[in-house]
Amino acid sequence: MLLGLLLAPLVRRGRLTLIGPGDRTTILGESRTSASPDAPPVVVRIADHWTDAKIALDPGRYAGEAYMDGCLIIEEGTIYDLLALIARNAANSSIGGPVEELRARYAYWLRRLHQANPIARSRANVAHHYDLSRGLYTRFLDSDLQYSCAYFEQPDMSLEAAQAAKKRHIVAKLVLRDGQSVLDIGCGWGGFALDIARAAKVDVLGITLSEEQLGHARRRALEAGLADRVRFELADYRELAGSFDRIVSVGMFEHVGIPNYEGFFARIRDRLTQDGVALIHFIGRADGPGTTNPWIRKYIFPGGYSPSLSETMPAIERAGLWTTDIEIWRLHYAETLRHWRARFAANRAAIAALYDERFCRMWEFYLAGSECAFRFQGHVVFQVQLARSVDAVPLVRDYMHAPAAVAARAARAS
Repeated sequence: MLLGLLLAPLVRRGRLTLIGPGDRTTILGESRTSASPDAPPVVVRIADHWTDAKIALDPGRYAGEAYMDGCLIIEEGTIYDLLALIARNAANSSIGGPVEELRARYAYWLRRLHQANPIARSRANVAHHYDLSRGLYTRFLDSDLQYSCAYFEQPDMSLEAAQAAKKRHIVAKLVLRDGQSVLDIGCGWGGFALDIARAAKVDVLGITLSEEQLGHARRRALEAGLADRVRFELADYRELAGSFDRIVSVGMFEHVGIPNYEGFFARIRDRLTQDGVALIHFIGRADGPGTTNPWIRKYIFPGGYSPSLSETMPAIERAGLWTTDIEIWRLHYAETLRHWRARFAANRAAIAALYDERFCRMWEFYLAGSECAFRFQGHVVFQVQLARSVDAVPLVRDYMHAPAAVAARAARAS
């Protein structure tokens, strides 16, 4: 098998059994008796020679497609076990050698084209993912529909508690004062904007490019009795006018695209009041600039990219903004995705009824691969706090933690 030849130099930890056409079997890695306890044995069947050749030629593109199409079949273990086994072993190596290096260079040259994201394309990209049935998202997200990294202050926290902790943490960084105006760029289904309005007597404008999210967010504002202070609009960040005391963006910057970074931060500057504060929360990479996996770009997040700080900071500097704080969350998103995977699996039959089996396999591959990216491949979450004035926020960081301490004491007392 070509895939066996490709993976043979790589797999040293764990045990991978590949079964090809005609039941031809290749066993890689450790024996069953000596296999690492955190790397369960995995048995994979490859349906035909064409699938074997395609995955060996370009695993980043075709492994996900083969799993979706039922041509890469997990006979022992799970798709997460397979991807984790490969990711652990590839931490200090590359799959594919010189061919993969050439492919990576070519993809790097093209990435500005893939991420151009003018307004019309941005709307289409958002619709591709976020205008899926809300019935899908309610079956694996927390009850507030937070589709971004949770904050696990304690390792045994529930997903709901960790998402609430994330929102409290960001609200603390916004240093809200009554009477202020707040812009939430990429507001999702509205839960965070509503929590901001509950935290202080502020007016909030949430913007999204998703029709599905917009309708739900507006209904939630009405039901919460906050429609007089929380508005939601279908708008691109490039279309806004006016000024805001606070700007927050959670999980949206990944959709901006490298060619638009300078424009994005210039608009943050222009929309902020002179003493305003912004908090940008986004997925990034700790190992420097890279490219978006081609399967993710095609099936999950067209136009998306998770940048390094070295790609982000120059645009912030050229915008003339003060970087007042940077926080890096390491394994929090891996834990968030672990919860999402478990909930997706528990509701798989209902999701298959909404869509189909191929869709379920696509999302299983996406959630499992994403968790591996955060556990083993250098993906992290950055929170960058920005201001136009050097003294817009307190000079020590204690203010960020006081709300969390108060909430923890209240939880223990209840």
